[in-house]
Amino acid sequence: MPEILVVDDERSILESLRDILEDEGYRVHCVESGEEALRLAQENPPDLVLLDVWLPGIDGLEVLRRLRETQPTLPVIMISGHGNIEMAVKAVKLGAFDFLEKPLSYDRVVVSVEKALKVRALEEENLRLRARLREPGLTGESLAIREVRALIARVAPTEATVLIQGESGVGKEVAARMIHRLSSRASGPFVEVNCAAIPETLIESELFGHERGAFTGATQARRGKFDQAHRGTLFLDEVGDMSLSAQAKVLRVIQERRFERVGGDRPIEVDVRLIAATNKDLRAEIEAGRFREDLYFRLNVVPIVIPPLRERPEDIPLLVEEFLDELSRHSGLGRKTVSPEVLEALKRYPWPGNVRELRNLIERLVIICPGEEITLNDLPREFLDYAEKGAPAQEIPEWFRLSDFKAARESFEREFLRRKLEEFGGNISRMAEAIGLRRSYLHRKLKNLGLAR
Repeated sequence: MPEILVVDDERSILESLRDILEDEGYRVHCVESGEEALRLAQENPPDLVLLDVWLPGIDGLEVLRRLRETQPTLPVIMISGHGNIEMAVKAVKLGAFDFLEKPLSYDRVVVSVEKALKVRALEEENLRLRARLREPGLTGESLAIREVRALIARVAPTEATVLIQGESGVGKEVAARMIHRLSSRASGPFVEVNCAAIPETLIESELFGHERGAFTGATQARRGKFDQAHRGTLFLDEVGDMSLSAQAKVLRVIQERRFERVGGDRPIEVDVRLIAATNKDLRAEIEAGRFREDLYFRLNVVPIVIPPLRERPEDIPLLVEEFLDELSRHSGLGRKTVSPEVLEALKRYPWPGNVRELRNLIERLVIICPGEEITLNDLPREFLDYAEKGAPAQEIPEWFRLSDFKAARESFEREFLRRKLEEFGGNISRMAEAIGLRRSYLHRKLKNLGLAR
């Protein structure tokens, strides 16, 4: 529901405009001075302002100038009982969308408001489209990354909540933005919240906003991320680091599609699509009492797992080329190339920081490399050591050395399940879910292979 701020020092005008606009389905706030208008517009930014020219204190034209400085896409319709062509021209030059003379024609007011809101929506959509054209995707042609892209293409057009899992730096945010870009909400906002970067005491205010005076330091009201993401996508990054109290409130918003600001009592309806991401094992966090199981089931409607870079080294040359192109456009240092020896060294490196670490390395090399080609001599010591030693020798597994198919399969199953038992700490239920077997069948298989407890 669009919010409209009406500024006029005549009570009768305020009451009349409130009635007509609320009948049209808008939420209306009325103030009688320019000072109040500027304060309210900063605390709770409206979608449109109806502003009288003649006001006590700061006049309407000065209020218009200040609003355009701080909120350039905010449409402002000027109204005046003593208007003339010169004043109308001045208002339009300052950025007014329209100029209406008193006595007001309420039909004209409604038409002007509708047009202004449509123009603002088009301007904001244009800005978002330009931003999306510059957004990267998940680069790579490995089977793993192609499967992830295919899953994103299937889930994006739906309204399903998505839980993206993977190590730090694999591209979880990139995947989230791809889902938003391919969804029916692409013209709406994409709002990100890094749950790990916000102190526990502030996470609820960040998510839901707060009213003025809600807590020490809350000198003005503030819209939260849920509010900002209305009719768009809210991305909860590192959701595993969210406090239990915030988790409970997020669960309630998912269920009821409404929330209240911290310190407020007015319910605010919201329409958002949730995408969450984490580098933690949320099952383990649930067992440890740090994450709500009911919230996990709400978020894990469609799980997407982004593989680490070390599991798809064939994608590294494509990523390197992408980063070199990007940096050549923005750094002004020219287009560098990478020697085959460097690429081999990069493909052997284990990449604990994943794609983010690779991009940072390429940016550093582009800056410090004196020539047009990046060679082994330009690599940091840890990468050079890997290049010199080569890839670690891999032992040929026992099952591969067997000639009998049945014996090889049994050997493979025993070793695979033994490692999975270690990985899940002997938790049969979690292990069965992870590898796609029924718990009863897995128990029998472990017993037959001599791996039962």
